[in-house]
Amino acid sequence: MKIAYFDCFSGISGDMIIGALIDLGLDVDFLRKELEKLNLKEYKIESKKIVKNGIASTKFDAIIKHRHHEERNLKEINKIIDNSKLGNELKNTIKKIFLKIANAEAKVHKKPIDKIHFHEIGAIDTTIDIAGAVIGLKKLGVKKVYCSKLNVGSGFVNFSHGKFPVPAPATAEILKNIPIYNNNVEAELVTPTGAAIITALAEEFGEIPPMKVEKIGYGAGTKDLEQPNVLRVFLGEIENNGNEAINVIETNIDNMNPEIYPYVIERLMENGALDAYLTNIIMKKGRPAIKLSVLAEIKDTEKLTNIIFDETTTLGVRIFTAAKKKLNREIKTIRTRYGNARVKISKLNNEVKNVMPEYEDCVRIAKSRKIPLKKVYEEVRKLKM
Repeated sequence: MKIAYFDCFSGISGDMIIGALIDLGLDVDFLRKELEKLNLKEYKIESKKIVKNGIASTKFDAIIKHRHHEERNLKEINKIIDNSKLGNELKNTIKKIFLKIANAEAKVHKKPIDKIHFHEIGAIDTTIDIAGAVIGLKKLGVKKVYCSKLNVGSGFVNFSHGKFPVPAPATAEILKNIPIYNNNVEAELVTPTGAAIITALAEEFGEIPPMKVEKIGYGAGTKDLEQPNVLRVFLGEIENNGNEAINVIETNIDNMNPEIYPYVIERLMENGALDAYLTNIIMKKGRPAIKLSVLAEIKDTEKLTNIIFDETTTLGVRIFTAAKKKLNREIKTIRTRYGNARVKISKLNNEVKNVMPEYEDCVRIAKSRKIPLKKVYEEVRKLKM
């Protein structure tokens, strides 16, 4: 699986991301044509090779021909994106990133999100940075993004509302629950746009995962610092042989109304749990209880733990990491004499191990044809893939 690891030792910004992707091989002409689908006017993009503190890197710029103060709210931004000719997957991801910025600004200024008007989100170059980053990662075939801890810099930054310490208020809001640090570089190293892009896309923040590195790209920042002001991105294949690390969250509960458990399970699954289940147990002094177990991706552990604390009477949970090995899976639609049904095909080393009909499709067929569900299962399973 193709992954990208962002090494943010000098922070991150939208133009640095695109510069690094171009350095990795993203074709500038392709990017230009894709960005034209947004129907934005009076701009051009430029890319050039430069050297930052001895490191060859790529500098990306969006040049606005007639720069002027332009305010837009989130609804207007979404309209531009929805009316573009980009694919739906790209549109949804771009809007997700803009929503992060808008939510942060709303929180900082204590205003409803629909009352937020600011030129930073409406600026053409910000739109280009966000859309370009999403387009570039997809074009390079990246399936998952990982990121280092973020070096945010130090000192103060001046903007329209005055002088504030680094990270700026909106950036700090976006970076909640993200590991950050500074190494005494007096500069704003993480911009709101860079923060929004990487927090929306990255699966995990920390050390580089086990991977086979194929290419390394460097995206240059604008400032000249004592250290190389570049974003380094590793592109390659993750090496896990089908193994993944997940967290198991468990707690024993002996004092809660059992009617609440189905709702708790539903909330956990809606918020990203890989699985959630209940086990009857006997605790000390022969007291019956329920063990709640949740399988979670590392990045979702804190969110799911907070749901458990909110919705149950537990006073604490156990969290431990487990290895998960799974078969490669694909979904195919097959034609039966009763109608079309999807099947889930599981493989190991390209050898089919299991073929399972999709329950919802089989139920739909059984109800519409007024035949037993098991008969639909039998029909689907006997067909060759």
